Amino acid sequence: MGIGVDHKMSDKNPEMRETAARICRDYLNGVWKHVTAQNIILKRISGGLSNWLYNVELPEGTVPVRGEPRQVLLRLYGQVHGERALEGLITESVIFTLLSERRLGPKLHGVFPGGRIEEYIPARPLLTKELADSTLSLLIAEKMGQIHTMQIPISKEPKWIWETMNNWVNTATDILENIEDTDIQQLENINAIKYINLEHEINWLKALVMQQKYPVTFCHNDMQEGNLLLRQNTRKPELVLIDFEYCSYNYRGFDIANHFAEWQYDYTVPEYPFFHERPSAGPTKEQKLNFIRAYLKTLGKEGSLEEQRVMMEVRIFSLASHLFWSLWSIVNAKISQIPFGYWDYAACRLKNYMYLKEKIIASGPPTLDNSLKRRSKDID
Repeated sequence: MGIGVDHKMSDKNPEMRETAARICRDYLNGVWKHVTAQNIILKRISGGLSNWLYNVELPEGTVPVRGEPRQVLLRLYGQVHGERALEGLITESVIFTLLSERRLGPKLHGVFPGGRIEEYIPARPLLTKELADSTLSLLIAEKMGQIHTMQIPISKEPKWIWETMNNWVNTATDILENIEDTDIQQLENINAIKYINLEHEINWLKALVMQQKYPVTFCHNDMQEGNLLLRQNTRKPELVLIDFEYCSYNYRGFDIANHFAEWQYDYTVPEYPFFHERPSAGPTKEQKLNFIRAYLKTLGKEGSLEEQRVMMEVRIFSLASHLFWSLWSIVNAKISQIPFGYWDYAACRLKNYMYLKEKIIASGPPTLDNSLKRRSKDID
């Protein structure tokens, strides 16, 4: 990120203030029609390679007249390179709009070439340990159920997970074959990863998944605590889901298993590797069942047979979650500017993948019949 670009996007830059005021005048109602570059309150929240976020507030002392918002979130898209990136951006915008309409995500106030105006939500992300809070967990299950019942005008085939992993594995293989001197201190992690044939694992997992017809729904695919905002100043807890970059049609079991896996990872650690794995913090069988019951209730599908079916899906797709994010982590070890122990995380998720794989091989391929037979024994 060059200094020039950074300065241009600064909330102090008169040109940037002019742009923000003009967009708000054009796309918002009421007193927003009269804001100027001089009187708006503009604060840059974050600036990255893909998005620039600003909090824009009405001038001090201005009173909304027609229920218009006091403040909004202005999102400006960064550089969009190539057809795939453009397709991703269009898909994400459509998804954001539909979730906004269903009140499942932030409200959409305006769409313009190069960005959009969103509701500014006074909220904070959940903490990892709050995922286990019984009240919040049921709210998350309900939210997930609502997402899964949506009809979105994109491809309904569950190809996204395999295509994404295949793209990542090509990059990951390349990275692992060309380890640089700067990665030497990561040799232990890198060797542990190199020991595993990643391409073979994707094919093995796909073959396992294809043995059964698992339900496919529209999924968020990244329901971790950072993407679940708890609204401030509400009488009862209210959650808002954000960050729809991984949304696609996928196996519903992935969304649920992936959420359960996130109970074990705390990303708020201030020192290297900037995450902490807590194996004992994963949900108990009872916590899983409480979540699944609330989820199924939202879908209007209840009963112990359905619960066992979802539990079985969770076992299989826990494998997919570990493999998916380990590949993501290897790719990001090379391209990301964010300080994070990507090699440590990749090795950690792969270790869990291999451990689970051995357990699944030992207990035989999961079918509903087997699952019900083994129900008396707690196989989880």
